[in-house]
Amino acid sequence: MKESATPSSRMLQGAFILVLAAVLSKLIGTIQKIPLQNMGGDGVFGIYNAVYPFYTLVLLVATAGFPAAVSKFVAEEMASGNPAGARRVMRLSSLLLMVLGVVCGVFMYVAAPLLADWIDNKHTELAIRSAALALPLVPIMAGLRGYFQGLHDMVPTAVSQVTEQTIRVAAMVVLLVILNQYGASDDWIAAGATFGSAAGGAAGLIVMLIYWWIHQRRSRLAAVDTAVKVTLPVTEKEPAWPLFKALLLYALPVCLGSLSAPLISLVDTFTVPRLLKGTGWSESEAMIQFGIYNRGIPLVQLLAMLATSMSVLFIPALAEARVRQRMDLIRSQTQQTVNWFWLLGLASSVGIAVLAVPVDITLYQDDAGSTAIRWLAFTGIGATLSIVTAAMLQGMGSVRAPAVHLLLSTVVKAVLNILLVPLYGINGAAIAGIVAYSLAAVLNILLLARLTRFSLSWRDLLLKPLFVTLIMGLCVVGWMWAAGAMMDRMYIHPRMEALVVTLGGVVIGGVVFLIGLFRTRLMTEEQALALPKVGDKLVKLLRTMRIMG
Repeated sequence: MKESATPSSRMLQGAFILVLAAVLSKLIGTIQKIPLQNMGGDGVFGIYNAVYPFYTLVLLVATAGFPAAVSKFVAEEMASGNPAGARRVMRLSSLLLMVLGVVCGVFMYVAAPLLADWIDNKHTELAIRSAALALPLVPIMAGLRGYFQGLHDMVPTAVSQVTEQTIRVAAMVVLLVILNQYGASDDWIAAGATFGSAAGGAAGLIVMLIYWWIHQRRSRLAAVDTAVKVTLPVTEKEPAWPLFKALLLYALPVCLGSLSAPLISLVDTFTVPRLLKGTGWSESEAMIQFGIYNRGIPLVQLLAMLATSMSVLFIPALAEARVRQRMDLIRSQTQQTVNWFWLLGLASSVGIAVLAVPVDITLYQDDAGSTAIRWLAFTGIGATLSIVTAAMLQGMGSVRAPAVHLLLSTVVKAVLNILLVPLYGINGAAIAGIVAYSLAAVLNILLLARLTRFSLSWRDLLLKPLFVTLIMGLCVVGWMWAAGAMMDRMYIHPRMEALVVTLGGVVIGGVVFLIGLFRTRLMTEEQALALPKVGDKLVKLLRTMRIMG
């Protein structure tokens, strides 16, 4: 007979399921911006990207921290042998979240004209109201996810996440097609795109309600099988306010930490279109420029998503070393992790910058945003390092510092936008982003260095990586020139040509960079083998490619 899973193994399995679902849902959510721009144009793309960060912020206010809070209290009730108490937590938290969702949704819908004035673009009003329709639905879904997470059942959360994103993108594409066929204005097309959030929220909520119904049915059957009569416990008559208060007090710090990340995007929403108008652009032209500026954002988000996913490999090892009080192991793990993600961010950012023109044509049909993409590419270095180092600091018990650092970076971003956008347009906003994310990364790294006392060699940190990156960039430029000259004679469609150049550049750049890492001893076979979970496979792959002897 197969043994039941231990609590630790269930937690590991659940963590893996959640990470996989998060990566897949984020990937869907990021890639959906490409058909949005292709089908709607830069004007629609600009409106969508002006509204969506604000919707995300309001949604975080209504939900962030509650899944964690609900799962904590549900787990405590279940550990005490009180499943009825766990269900009470779910019901009361769902009531609280429903009220918060409705209040936030009504506020966002009614205040849409005011918010559009703050953004300084009346074209965003319909999209704001469309996005507000999702707010009464999504918070309830978050509460149900927390309940199942408290039971150590991560499958409902994973399925609902992927379903929510899939239906959101599908609804957006369908509405884009229909509204384009009817010749709708950019305002209405953008509103159709943001309505996908409501459709996705409804689909995700339905999935969670189905899981809840199945769970309730199984609970009743189990009670009948064990001849236990299910009755409402006395706790149902207890005052609800103490539980509401406990949920809020637990969820609030998590919420504040989650708010810091979208604030940088919100800074762009409330400053860039307004500042562009101040330099002479019309309202519509400013929003088109803002759409062009946002072309590079999905590429940086993919890089950040990769960093978030890969950080899961490092954090458990760091936590284990901390429990064992192995400061030497903590120091080496920290140093190696910072090294890896610095190199990953640098190579990816330089690669995107060099390939900006073919990437722009491949994804968005023309090269209008290639200069902004080049600048935005370098925000990837700071974003990658700030994400990973924040996770490491939190794993070491320093929870508030990363959020404070990111909030400070948000203020710097706002000030630099005001100074640079009037001078350099959307490129100024991208430069401000480089400084802001780099500041957050540097502050996190300095704190890590103080806590772990690790040191980094400037030779290994700057000179060697910059040399290897220069060689990589030159090889990619050579490929771009040779491939472009060859395909120009073959009269290949420009977008197909750009796709071939981009894919070839990614492969060549990646191989050259890996060879450079091992030839300059920036990375050794021992360090590659020491990578948690993937070290052996990576070394085998590198040996197969003859990059490593």
